[in-house]
Formats: sequence, C-alpha cells, structure tokens
Amino acid sequence: MIKNRLIGPFTQLLTMDNIPVKGSINDNQLEIVPNGGVVVCEGKIVKIGNFDELGIEFGDRNTIIDYIDNEMVGIPGMIDPHTHICWAGSRANDYSLRLAGKSYLEIALGGGGIGDTVEKTRAAEANELEALLTERALTYLRNGVTTIEVKSGYCLNTEGELKLLEVIRKVNKKLSVDLIPTCLAAHIKPSDFEGTPSDYLKDIINSLLPEILKLNLSTRADIFIDRGAFTIAEARDYLTMAKNLGFDLIVHGDQFTAGGVALACELNARSVDHLDMTKEQDIKLLAASNVIPVVLPGSSLGLGNPFAPARNLLDAGCSLAIGSDWNPGSAPMGDLLLQTALLGIFEKMTMAESLAGITFRAAMALGLNDRGILKRGFLGDMAGFPVSDYREIIYHQGSLNPSVVWKRGEKETF
Repeated sequence: MIKNRLIGPFTQLLTMDNIPVKGSINDNQLEIVPNGGVVVCEGKIVKIGNFDELGIEFGDRNTIIDYIDNEMVGIPGMIDPHTHICWAGSRANDYSLRLAGKSYLEIALGGGGIGDTVEKTRAAEANELEALLTERALTYLRNGVTTIEVKSGYCLNTEGELKLLEVIRKVNKKLSVDLIPTCLAAHIKPSDFEGTPSDYLKDIINSLLPEILKLNLSTRADIFIDRGAFTIAEARDYLTMAKNLGFDLIVHGDQFTAGGVALACELNARSVDHLDMTKEQDIKLLAASNVIPVVLPGSSLGLGNPFAPARNLLDAGCSLAIGSDWNPGSAPMGDLLLQTALLGIFEKMTMAESLAGITFRAAMALGLNDRGILKRGFLGDMAGFPVSDYREIIYHQGSLNPSVVWKRGEKETF
C-alpha cells in the first residue's frame, strides 16, 4: 500500500507560494507557516499546514512520520538554472593570468579559455566525466540544490557533444538530483573546424541537433553571443533553425558586449543569461517579454567584473533567476547560495527576491512548473536549515548549509 510521509515540525516553513513571477518582492510577501508540516506521497506534496493538525488528519498506519527534533527552517529545494559542470581538466593557469592583468579574451587568444577545456574534455573517457559530474552534482545536493541545469559545450564536435549529453543522462538516472541537459555545442567555433562560424553552426543543425532529438538527450539549445564566440546575425540564423526543430532557446547574452537580450526577446527564448552589460533599453524589452533573465554572480566574481543590474531588472518589472555558472574558467566556485547572498548585498535585493531567484523563478527559467514552491502537486524537494528564522539563510552569506535535504520527499543521506 502506498504510504504518505509527514515531514516536520519545521520552526518555519517558507513556501514561496503566491509570489509573482515578475517584478520586485517585499519580504512581507513571503508565506511562512510556523510549526509547519509537509505531507508527501509518491514524491509530490499532498498538503502543507500546521504539523500537529496534519498529524491528526494523516496520523494513521498509512503515514510515515519523518520527525524533526531540532529547530529548522524549510525552503523549497534550490534550483541552479545555469551550469557547465560536465568537464575535465583545470583552468587554474587562466585564473593566475587574470590576476596578473590579462583579460578573458587575451587568455583565450593565447591558447587558454574554452578551447583549453575542450582539448582536455575531448581527451577524457566517458567514465572519467561521469565520475567528475557525479561528484559535482552531489556537492550541489548536499548544499540543498535539488535541480541542476547542465550544459554540454566542451567537446564541440558531434561525437563529443553526444558523449557529454549521454554522460549527463547517465548521471541523472543514477542520482536522485535532477539534471536538466542543455546543448551548448554553439559555445565557440572549435579551432580544428575548417570553415566559418556560420558553417560550424550549420553543421550543428544538420549533424548534431537531429541526433540529439532522436536519442532524446535534450530539448534545449543554447548559444554564446559575444566577442570570440558568435555574432547576433549568426546566432539569429542558428536559433531560428533550432526553434524550427523544436528546441527551447537559451542565449548567453550581454556578458561582455550588448545585443543578446534583444535577440532573445525577438525569438521568445526561454531565458537570456549573464546580462552584465545590459542597458536600460534592453531591460525594458525584457520587462515586456516572457524571457526570464538569469544573472550569474559567480562569473562576475571569477572575472572581477561588476554584477549584472539585478536591482534595475526587478524594479523595471522583470523576473530574475540566479545561476552559479559553475565552470572551470570564469566561475570555478560553484556555490549558489554564497553567490546569491553576495549579489543581494551589492544589488540591494530583498531576501525574498534572492530566495525567489534560486527557487521558483529559477524553475521558470528552465520551463519547469512542478518545483520551486512548496504546495500541493509540486515535488517534495526541500532543504532544511538548522535555524529558527529564515533570514539567517541569506544573512550567513553562504556559510550556513542545510542540515537535511529531501528529494521527492525522501531524506538524502551522504
């Protein structure tokens, strides 16, 4: 017989329910359930409410009690909507060169950058990549991140990109944490491809994307628009063709130069990510669109650049999701909560806005409508922090980690 699981009591249960997808959020808009309980069945939430009352309603032999002895604040499992965690090798040399004054583009032109990781990742066997991805995904899960977007993009040929996406699928099946795969074969034109950037993108469209669909490896296509990557015109053609094949569109845009936001809005992309150089006119475009802005404070920290204009985006009526951009080059940290806390203090974001950016607004950036909120019908993904006040989570600036993580209502053990 299928059993319910009653989890609690939480000192505070922060549901993130009844908050708009777009615009600024005040902390007083947060729904906080004191002495809260969550009933989960078959991985989904059945009911949220007072723990004692739920115990009376569901307290029969078909209910398992997952009792919390100490003070704890529960929030929805966190969601990272932008990572590159399937790679091999290190770019510590790149980092040392940046500290010595070299720019991202100078390092790439000198043989470092994305091309360096491509060489190392191509050389890695699938089982090595699987072990590395597993380790990084479990690090996320221990830190309360229960859904992780994972991009390919570090092989840049048909065989290698399929290898990466197969590894992502294999690890996703092995672990309880959810990995959302994205094809980023349009990261840069690889140095060994003979032809123009447009020729390379056409090769992806003709050779790789149909195979990805055939093998059911991903339904998301991303492209990097910037100096050293692809132009607006090249990206427009590529994304239009990818959309015609049935892919959701994602844009790496406005990291070093502007232009990506306008294209993302033109093509109704799912999200546009980075936004470091986004200006007022493009913020207005985003506010009038359904495109979710994803800001990446880890990249700003790794490159020593200013943060994306998160406050301006929110005040203009945009949504705002926050990703770690965990990658070997520009964002090697991979700590989503720490980065969110730092972004919040520099961009003067409320705690509600920060938490929304790594829960339900991040879910929207991935096109997922079943997580990021604690409510009936949503996944029983939760992170429990050993405090009595939810504000402690952001206040500790990433040094406070969850003491318990639940994925689909099951307590994780590490």
